Amino acid sequence: MSKIDLVPLLAFIDPDYSYERWIQVGMALQKEGYPLSAWETWSRRGGKFHEGECVKKWQSFHEDREQPVTGAVITQWAKEGGWKPSGRHEGPVRTVTGFTFTDSDFLIDPSTVEPEDFHEPSDGEWDPKGDLISYLQALFKPDEHVGLAVNSFLAKDGKWKPVDNGQCKRTCGEIVEALQHSQQISSAVGSLQNEAAGAWIRINPLDGEGAKNANVTDFRYALVESDTLPLGQQLALIRQMQLPCAAIVYSGGKSVHAIVHVDAATQKEYYERVAHIYDICNKNGFKVDEQNKNPSRLSRMPGVTRNGKKQFLIGVNQGQKDYLAWLAWTEEQQDDLPPFLPLNTVIDDPPPLNPVLIDGILRLRHKAILTGPSKAGKSFWLMQLALAIASGGEFLGWKCRQGKVLYINLEIDEKSFIDRLEHIYRAKDMPLHPSSSNLIVWDLRGKALPMDKLAKIIVRRCKDMHLEAIIVDPIYKVITGDENAASDMAYFGNQFDYICRELGCSVIYCHHHSKGAQGAKRATDRGSGSGVFSRDADAIIDLTAIELKEEEKEQYGCDVAYCCTCILREFKTPKPKAILFQYPLHTLAPDIDPKRTEGSIEGNRVKGNITQTQNKNDRYEEFIRTLEHHLANGDVVNQNNLADEMQVAESTIRNYLKQANTPVQVYEVTRGRNGRIRRLDERN
Repeated sequence: MSKIDLVPLLAFIDPDYSYERWIQVGMALQKEGYPLSAWETWSRRGGKFHEGECVKKWQSFHEDREQPVTGAVITQWAKEGGWKPSGRHEGPVRTVTGFTFTDSDFLIDPSTVEPEDFHEPSDGEWDPKGDLISYLQALFKPDEHVGLAVNSFLAKDGKWKPVDNGQCKRTCGEIVEALQHSQQISSAVGSLQNEAAGAWIRINPLDGEGAKNANVTDFRYALVESDTLPLGQQLALIRQMQLPCAAIVYSGGKSVHAIVHVDAATQKEYYERVAHIYDICNKNGFKVDEQNKNPSRLSRMPGVTRNGKKQFLIGVNQGQKDYLAWLAWTEEQQDDLPPFLPLNTVIDDPPPLNPVLIDGILRLRHKAILTGPSKAGKSFWLMQLALAIASGGEFLGWKCRQGKVLYINLEIDEKSFIDRLEHIYRAKDMPLHPSSSNLIVWDLRGKALPMDKLAKIIVRRCKDMHLEAIIVDPIYKVITGDENAASDMAYFGNQFDYICRELGCSVIYCHHHSKGAQGAKRATDRGSGSGVFSRDADAIIDLTAIELKEEEKEQYGCDVAYCCTCILREFKTPKPKAILFQYPLHTLAPDIDPKRTEGSIEGNRVKGNITQTQNKNDRYEEFIRTLEHHLANGDVVNQNNLADEMQVAESTIRNYLKQANTPVQVYEVTRGRNGRIRRLDERN
């Protein structure tokens, strides 16, 4: 049998993936000595499950296969689904046929749970009638029929079992009344045929006509039981997992019986919820007896003895109040968030900052996004950055830490991609080593997956590669969800955090601009889709087209330059740089004014689009765009230089500020004529 417990691994395999995989999981479980119930419980999570089908297939599996299927296939498929052999399984949440799981579903660490002090009550302490009355009133309504079994026989396997379906005609109220008017429990429920067997009670209300699953009138409870742990440990785990127990009873044998709320509307929902409860229990060290899953199941009746031991009531209404409350509680426990950090534990000896990957721009384990218009050479830009990291060189004046880079190419033909790299090497007159051995290319053109699936594969493949950076070009190929929905894009950004955390590297990705001129927009708002795209990153590097004068076009041999703007979380925002894209390289152009971006005041002036005859509304809007452009770039701006830039009087600037601050103040001037203009929300 496999040394690994395969049952928890099944949570990472979708039972609806394919018929062939479903069959092979069953074969592997049988080969490794697992019971049919393990396969059936897993199969129930799928939307294709049919009652009885697992039993038929299980009986058809044979040991004489030439190549028997073993537990290794389950291990492999679980790894593909995100399982890791040791430690907590962090990562994105995933959904499988109606259940939401984290990669672990761990609520507690069973190795740290202290066993409870378990002991039977003395004869003087024990109130048998009180136990049974409290149990009945906790589980059933007065007019609901209750199933009891007091007659038993000794089966061939040496276990005592009920003779037949037992009693089912009386209601809870009738039984309670009989108990209250009787000296002995036996007078109310009948004498035990065999004291060594004890007595049983069905966990769900019946219709009074029988005791089969079809006779159950409300799918309210499930029996949770395990006889593989000490009694004190069983009780401690039940309570630590906050199982929504209507009652907890000592069986008089090896186990504690927890009658757990399921509160299902249908039998199908009942089995789904029971499977989920059992799955959580198994993952948290409580190995459940999975034969107890039927709604008409018998459990041990409190208030009688079994072979000299008391079947006594431990408690009622314990843990969460019902199934949905427990489900919400489990999700809260499984948030996989780090613990709170008291400042006094780190302030005297703070942890070191992550090393710098790109000088003044980005640290290791952080994220950067490059945004720009179509045909700005964004892929060439990223290739040059990748080579700078791979060689430990510079790019656009930024020194880079040397290390391995994985470049995930999602858009360019593989041969063309290599050809571009060759052109960059030749244009830079750059030696092939060590950069060529440090740059790894992964061609996924035409093979892209959503990022929440690709992230796990990246982590699995790259775990031992010791990467400094991963470049994803472009991200529109792997977007998960709607790029205009903030919640979807927050989830999408979490995938890059997952990669950074698991691999200890930076992730740099590329995205395109929205439509229209970008010069009047903040750098954070130029990327297409939700603003979460750019704001999620630790470094935003934006390329916006610069309007060139005719003489500049002749001088540089190109029609457009680009303003490279950086918005940074970890470093002081640098001044924008003007750069040229002259195939295949991007180079600095210090003689070009980076402020002349398309749509800006300076850019429009170059195009001759600004005149003194513009109406007041247009001029006011230009003032706001100009002011916001400078503030976004970290420029010091005052009334004097704004007036010079817009070629208007300072009184006009004062009027514009007054208009902007009506009815709510947005900007302030720190002092006097040369006082700095700031947004109120940026004062700190």
